[in-house]
Amino acid sequence: MSTPANLPVPVSRLSRLARLGSLVSGIAAGMVGEGVRQLAGGQRPKLGDLLLTPANARRVADQLAHLRGAAMKVGQLLSMDAGDLLPPELREILARLRADARPMPMSQLVAVLDTEWGLGWDRHFERFSFTPMAAASIGQVHAARLKDGRQLAIKVQYPGVRESIASDVDNVATLLRISGLIPRGIDFTPLLAEAKQQLQDEADYRREGELLSHYGELLVDDGHFVLPTLIDALSTRSVLSMTFIEGTPVEALADAPQDKRDHIMARAFGLFFRELFEFRLMQTDPNFANYRYDAASGRLGLLDFGATRSLPEALVGNYQRLLSAGMNGDRAALEDAAQAIGYFSVDIAPRHRQQVIDIFILACEPLRCDGPYDFAGAGLALRMRDLGLTLGRDRDFWHSPPIDAIMLHRKAAGLYLLAARLQARVNIRQIFLSQTTETPPKQVQELPSCAPNPI
Repeated sequence: MSTPANLPVPVSRLSRLARLGSLVSGIAAGMVGEGVRQLAGGQRPKLGDLLLTPANARRVADQLAHLRGAAMKVGQLLSMDAGDLLPPELREILARLRADARPMPMSQLVAVLDTEWGLGWDRHFERFSFTPMAAASIGQVHAARLKDGRQLAIKVQYPGVRESIASDVDNVATLLRISGLIPRGIDFTPLLAEAKQQLQDEADYRREGELLSHYGELLVDDGHFVLPTLIDALSTRSVLSMTFIEGTPVEALADAPQDKRDHIMARAFGLFFRELFEFRLMQTDPNFANYRYDAASGRLGLLDFGATRSLPEALVGNYQRLLSAGMNGDRAALEDAAQAIGYFSVDIAPRHRQQVIDIFILACEPLRCDGPYDFAGAGLALRMRDLGLTLGRDRDFWHSPPIDAIMLHRKAAGLYLLAARLQARVNIRQIFLSQTTETPPKQVQELPSCAPNPI
């Protein structure tokens, strides 16, 4: 009998819809039970309190994680875009979705491989591990060794994910709304459309393989990075085979020497600016697991190119203007660049406009530091969260910028969080100036020891 940890992935649309239906029923039952408990205790229960109980939060997270695919992608996108602006209970659910993906059982895995590679596929391998190294939103990764000795990492897509993307996204959005987990009046339509498109792209492993090879060409002369090599003969739309990258998970280096942590993050931020200004192509998934550190060579391994997207030339130009304005503390120029990108709705209130600018000024604090910026000591992520919460509590504000901007921010926010996790000190201003044609300001707004700069 399958355990909760390895239940088969629901394949048909009907079985996936049934999962969501049972979840709604469970939430309703949980509401009734909590209401009875509160009434017995002399309390008058509120609908929101009944919906957002810890038990209901667990029900939602468990079922969405089991559906994988669209359910998890919607959660991940909402989590990265709205994050701290959503109710705490929903933030907890979405955090669990980012971390919790359950592998499919061996019988289902073998059936997928038989379909993609044909019967007798094991002839290619000296060894194939049926226990996955990792499981994510649309697939899981297995280690293998070819007969010629090459070590591989093989990503296998969950069955039914590609065919059920549109209906899954719509069903999950409906579930989140009727459960009361998304505040009324908030239009997440653009995010839902983007979730469908992203999933279609990420579910095409042929596309990801081409992007992996393309990134390898872009970075071929950069000795700071190492990428897997695509094994095209063993790759299909549903199976991606590539060489295995040795290394340590980068977040595990929190106790490494300071200079090593600083070096790693300097390379990561340098790549970010190259992606933005030189390649105009960015791998937008902020997951820490996409980085590995090879101590023997000192190189940073880069993994997972499914969420890679091209950036429009106009967006890149406007972001260079925005970052330069933030570096110089020029609120008027920053406001103009943010307007051009699409951060302000037509009817935005003046106070909201100024709050958005405050957030950008704060986010650009490392650029105003004339020296290494201490990401851990500055507490930048917490201060940005506090500003975001202040803005998000005002339901008259809700406005979603263009999806390219959202995805770019996902990557930048991920790097900030990783730098804080590693307690890294990085001269962001120097890296930014080296990647652009910007002329350094004659008078830099120097922060004492690159400490926090109050707004």
